[in-house]
Amino acid sequence: MINSAKVQAYKVAAVRTATPANLLLMLYDGAINNLAKALKAFDYDDPLQFNLTIHESVTKAQAIVRELNYSLKVEAGGELAQNLVRLYEYFDNRMQEGNIKKNKEIIAEVHTRMSELREAWGQTYENMMDEKATDATPAPQPTPAQPAGVPAGETPSLSLMG
Repeated sequence: MINSAKVQAYKVAAVRTATPANLLLMLYDGAINNLAKALKAFDYDDPLQFNLTIHESVTKAQAIVRELNYSLKVEAGGELAQNLVRLYEYFDNRMQEGNIKKNKEIIAEVHTRMSELREAWGQTYENMMDEKATDATPAPQPTPAQPAGVPAGETPSLSLMG
């Protein structure tokens, strides 16, 4: 069995060493996983387990969405940031409604939309990494011209002795 302290240490290290783009994807993954857990709970027969699992899972997803919202730099982000604020507020309100009413369709809607948004951010991140890799590839170096007085095919040499 895996030691939970080791797993926790791994998670902490992963977060501490993650790039901002990776952190964003991790947050989306966390919200999506919690919503998936809530959706599975609709199949539970035990009313206590049903209600508790949905409530805990949805509130965890809400906390993540709120953090995503609060971390936006709206002034610097322009129209995209403003649209994300509205979208995150919509997600939060829908999750609240779905949790109160224990409505599977509402939670499934947010799960689907968050998954689509995560996929878009993931694709954007991959494109950025591809561009960085392309930019980091060194250009071929030109072959230096053959110095005057050195026969073709021979390498010029320096001599300190004259």
